Amino acid sequence: MTNNMIEFTDANFSDEIQEGLVLVDFWAPWCGPCRMVGPIIEELASDYEGQVKVGKLNVDNNQHTAMNYRVMSIPTVILFKDGEPVETMIGAQPKSNFEVRLKKHVPSVLN
Repeated sequence: MTNNMIEFTDANFSDEIQEGLVLVDFWAPWCGPCRMVGPIIEELASDYEGQVKVGKLNVDNNQHTAMNYRVMSIPTVILFKDGEPVETMIGAQPKSNFEVRLKKHVPSVLN
């Protein structure tokens, strides 16, 4: 994981998503599509640094949070705004799909 990404856990999740925009990748190490999405999430963390908090939550190690947000398939990427889910993307997708969803919520879009 890159320096500008957060490792979400059951313990820190509610505190970390309370303010601003937070993009969370619900994943597991054994999940092939998750490994495809991982580098895209890292790019987004870099591209939107200072505007969106980005990180990953390992569903195997943090089942409470995954169940709380009804994550049934992985990868699932949820965008939170001030603690509330505003966008959910399920399955491996190209970076452009994630960016379209992010740009709806980011006040000033990077070009």
